[in-house]
Amino acid sequence: MSAFIRLHPADDVVIARAQLMSGTAVDGVPVRGLIPPGHKIATRAITAGEPVRRYNQIIGFASQAIAPGEHVHTHNLNMGAEKGNFERDYAIGQDVKAEPVRQQATFMGYKRSDGRVATRNYIGVLSSVNCSATAARAIADHFSKRNNPAALANFPNVDGVVALTHGTGCGMDTEGLGIQLLERTLAGYATHANFWGVVVVGLGCEANQLNTWLAHSSLREGDTLKVFNIQDTGGTRLTVEKGIALIEEMLPRANAITREPCSAEHITVGLQCGGSDGYSGISANPALGAAVDLLVQHGGTAILSETPEIYGAEHLLTRRAVKPEVAHKLIERIRWWENYTAINGGEMNNNPSPGNKAGGLTTILEKSLGAVAKGGTSNLQAVYEYAEPVTAKGFVYMDTPGYDPVSATGQVAGGANLICFTTGRGSAYGCAPSPSLKFSTNTALWKKQEEDMDLNCGEIVDGGVSIAEMGQRIFEMILAAASGEPTKSERHGYGQNEFVPWQVGAVM
Repeated sequence: MSAFIRLHPADDVVIARAQLMSGTAVDGVPVRGLIPPGHKIATRAITAGEPVRRYNQIIGFASQAIAPGEHVHTHNLNMGAEKGNFERDYAIGQDVKAEPVRQQATFMGYKRSDGRVATRNYIGVLSSVNCSATAARAIADHFSKRNNPAALANFPNVDGVVALTHGTGCGMDTEGLGIQLLERTLAGYATHANFWGVVVVGLGCEANQLNTWLAHSSLREGDTLKVFNIQDTGGTRLTVEKGIALIEEMLPRANAITREPCSAEHITVGLQCGGSDGYSGISANPALGAAVDLLVQHGGTAILSETPEIYGAEHLLTRRAVKPEVAHKLIERIRWWENYTAINGGEMNNNPSPGNKAGGLTTILEKSLGAVAKGGTSNLQAVYEYAEPVTAKGFVYMDTPGYDPVSATGQVAGGANLICFTTGRGSAYGCAPSPSLKFSTNTALWKKQEEDMDLNCGEIVDGGVSIAEMGQRIFEMILAAASGEPTKSERHGYGQNEFVPWQVGAVM
């Protein structure tokens, strides 16, 4: 097996499979110094200011002269004088291809009365504001399998009662973008297919008024949605007792539903990557992309997100847009982010994180080029704003921050009933009410953190397993998880603390 990986004949760098010592021959060039695994080595002389290519795409510009065999990283590669704002050819629709022949696969899901299909069967407790979070958690804790195993003993078809609380809901403009995002997120969770029913607890005097939220979201109370305020109920104790009583009324009806065969077209997967490394764009991300293409062939939906982490690679998506307006909406969201970061005193190259850099990623351009690989090669059907309901089938995009909990929260609010999460540095993450599958990009991580990882995509780097083969494994794991097979994060009890709606605007 070669000591390095070359991704494209035109690349200026190759990637170390393992730690390389000085003098090791790489692509006919002796290595200069110690090269960590997943990091880049120059294969030719690069002059200062010259663009550097990986994936046959520009990942940055040499900040100083780079000799053949030298380590290429933050000390000699950056975004360049123009901060990466070089011309990118959006070539809208150029790579759109014929829709694939429809395939058929099934999973065991829960059919809802409105035609949607769930992968889990929870009851949820949401808070309208941080002030009601403690009461909401106390209600859910009463039904905790760990604290009170008898509470759900007679309801085997109910996966659990979970509290999803947050740190906002007040101190904000009652008409601004921030509260609009919060209302949309809460509405998406309150009506999510993976919840049989939801109880929403407010305080009473907050900016995010429950009655206003219901009206703005076109929702109203019924058998599966109950809302009330602490101040109206008479305090914390009475609020907790009322919430418990409401859920006890829901449980027999929630338990009456059972899994049955359903088409894979009802699976909507949110795509995430966190703690990325130099192998992410080589192993787990393209393998997940292959699984996405399979899911699309079977009529399902996949949501790519994290706009700050596709920055510099968005042209690979506009080429796949089925309509010009789809591409233009994506470009508009990129421009919004450029302005948003600028007015907050930042820039789009605040990425990669320290962990990403330790794993071999140098610029946001490099990180983004690897991140978009999660989206496979299918046509881009639609672009959505944060937490908007996803109605299109196939491969779609949702504008979200790059911070994983915030991003996945938006995807689930949009309807994702399963999350696929790749990681190279290691992640401990779950996303109730949707199960989360985690894929390691390298075998070293798998060996260290196997109890948190569902699949080792590092076998691609090690050799012997193709991206297509790994994609097939992931697709089969998606079907199994959607059918009720517990993921590693579910076994650990993750999912409630990871509900993090996107907070924008002034805190007042």
